[in-house]
Amino acid sequence: MTEIPRGTVQQQTFFDAVGGEPTFRRLVHRFYEGVAGDPILRPMYPEEDLGPAEKRLTLFLMQYWGGPRTYSENRGHPRLRMRHVPFQVDRAAHDAWLAHMRDAVDELQLAPEHERQLWDYLVYAANSMINTTG
Repeated sequence: MTEIPRGTVQQQTFFDAVGGEPTFRRLVHRFYEGVAGDPILRPMYPEEDLGPAEKRLTLFLMQYWGGPRTYSENRGHPRLRMRHVPFQVDRAAHDAWLAHMRDAVDELQLAPEHERQLWDYLVYAANSMINTTG
């Protein structure tokens, strides 16, 4: 049996496995299409244009899943809970966020194992952002 020299086998990241940057751009764009008309979530975005928020979430998710580290290079450590403290994130906001994200994930038509892995993370993330009872 021939050994493969150490360091020659690269494991594919989730980012690469699901199609890289275009996939994450589609996911987040679709998500923000839903947010734009959502009476619970839209007020949490003070910018007139959702573009900057869309860019931030895209960069964050790409980095989280093994893509470029652009998010941290531009914004430092994600500190997600801290960044969401100014907003009242209750169960209704959680549910609305997940509903729009579910729509966006479904539209990607990922392989079942990738869809499950992504969705599990998004549910975990949504739960961890709740900072207000109600």
